[in-house]
Amino acid sequence: MTLPELEEALEARGAEKWRARPILLWLHRRGAVSYDGMTDQSLELRAELSRELPLTRTAVLEHRTAPDGTAKFLVGLDDGDAVEAVLIPEDDRRTVCVSTQVGCPVGCVFCASGLGGLKRGLSAGEIVEQVLHARRALGPEGRITSVVVMGVGEPLLNFENVVKALRIMKASWGMGIGYNRITLSTVGILGPLAALVERKVTPNLAISLHAPNDAIRREVVPSLSSVRLADLIRAGLGYRRATGKNVTFEYVLLDGVNDDRRHALELGKKLRGEKVKVNVIPYNRVEGLPYRAPPPERVDRFVEALGRCGVPVTVRKRKGDEVSAACGQLRARRGAKEEGCLTS
Repeated sequence: MTLPELEEALEARGAEKWRARPILLWLHRRGAVSYDGMTDQSLELRAELSRELPLTRTAVLEHRTAPDGTAKFLVGLDDGDAVEAVLIPEDDRRTVCVSTQVGCPVGCVFCASGLGGLKRGLSAGEIVEQVLHARRALGPEGRITSVVVMGVGEPLLNFENVVKALRIMKASWGMGIGYNRITLSTVGILGPLAALVERKVTPNLAISLHAPNDAIRREVVPSLSSVRLADLIRAGLGYRRATGKNVTFEYVLLDGVNDDRRHALELGKKLRGEKVKVNVIPYNRVEGLPYRAPPPERVDRFVEALGRCGVPVTVRKRKGDEVSAACGQLRARRGAKEEGCLTS
């Protein structure tokens, strides 16, 4: 619930609405798992809320940790479905990757998340509680520093619930995680971007390209064949101008599909001079799919060619692969696993 929603719910039960803020702070800032420890609330109110207004509605069914410290949570939902969230430690940062749908309707050919199709979108609470579960796993002194909305599902196809969840994460009565520490990823659902700006819900943005041209893009993201690469780039640049937030273009490298040096140069010429970063992601294996990552020297050659075009490039570290928690591996199951630009 948002603060106004909880205030209304309390007043309907004959309680003062001022009690809503401390209850939400207990939940979002202090890691409360029940009303029992909320000593600034009366025993009678705590008992009533426990019966009528459960503090949370999801539970961690399975928690697995990879040797690099990456932790994956299988989160059970009220209706028996489940989603996955990932806690990624990196130096002094603690990032949570959250899911927004049960399954995914987009069906990128290399991704595990869409193999079972789409069941439904998550509620705002089901999205927020993934962060809370990760926060609790860190212990009393633990702190989440950033959130990436890059788990199972296409966030902008669950727009209203995602917007509400992000507002709860940012709120002073919520988690207090500013939009500059939240990154939302889309594979090409561009219409809602203007609505994010209009509603002043403006996280950093990651747009998944995965291809240097429309032909390869249609091959790897066939369900969005009408969305041109030029549309994706234009939308990202427009969002950056409107919000001042970071915009990154994501590119999963698939051996023999989109990883040639000429592909890098083709993409580089489209992005040259725009001062936007490309995040190169060597493919993470998915059981049952025929794709594989390029060898390291091929990755290096791709990155070097893109850099020659003046495009800032990062290569995403492989984190959590041992527990199938790396990019593109998430799904809901137990126990799972020429001429260079500078001279042209």
